[in-house]
Amino acid sequence: MSPRPIIISISWLCLALAPLCSAENTNASTTAPVQIYSVTGIVKQVHLGEQKVVIQHDAVPGYMPAMTMPFAWKDKTPPALKEGDQIRFRLLVTENESWIDQITNSMAPVTSASPSGPVQAEKPRHPMMQATFTNELSQPVRLADYQGQALAITFFFTSCPIPEYCPRLSKNFQEASHKLASMSSVPTNWHFLSITFDNVTDTPAVLKSYGERYDYDPRVWSFWTGPPAQVAELARLSDATFKKGPEGFYEHNFRTLIIDPSGKLQMSFPVGGDLSGMIVTEILKALSVTNRP
Repeated sequence: MSPRPIIISISWLCLALAPLCSAENTNASTTAPVQIYSVTGIVKQVHLGEQKVVIQHDAVPGYMPAMTMPFAWKDKTPPALKEGDQIRFRLLVTENESWIDQITNSMAPVTSASPSGPVQAEKPRHPMMQATFTNELSQPVRLADYQGQALAITFFFTSCPIPEYCPRLSKNFQEASHKLASMSSVPTNWHFLSITFDNVTDTPAVLKSYGERYDYDPRVWSFWTGPPAQVAELARLSDATFKKGPEGFYEHNFRTLIIDPSGKLQMSFPVGGDLSGMIVTEILKALSVTNRP
């Protein structure tokens, strides 16, 4: 493979180199159908400037499993929320976006010890560097093949239904890779890597078709699948967690990792949302460490 840095969404794998409501139209959209769900959860973070709140929510029957993710609201007046609030709210989803409204506190605040932002750490080399996976072109690939490249890594699955989950992770890579590729003065030793949890559905052909929906360039962005036990171990070493639900959905956390060309973990983003600008910044920072005169 060409020696380009790789960007992967997933905690750096220690790699070191409520009832479902019927669909209906709402005032938010007069043309596209809106699916509406009643959801309960615990507030983890509130970002007033971005009009987003990170919520650890319960499973939404018939739609998605329990997980922690950011939600947007559209009201001009921000909801009166703080970390630890237990809330009930409506989740509205169209083909291209989702948002919440009718937010009410349901119980007294509770505390949580979950991570609240990017963390920096270094981890030693790991034997998974030599493990063989398969990319979207049906080629055997290893993490060791990308030595000397800056990487971005993430875990996902192609059938993820909600815009802010796996589709947002893929948009992050789409936007970041296009921006980096357009910079004439940037070294070319970088690469993005998206690793699927679902080795049954996400065959190489499915992964390739999925990548084409995001206008991906295989020279700088790859999609990997592999044996379940091997993917699970790679995820575990990357602090990425996932669990398959009864309806084929995967409950998982967010991990986008940036690895510098020497194989050291530079940044781990334990949140979802729009990270494209920060991914570009961290990749440029990673490249500057090894490629400076």
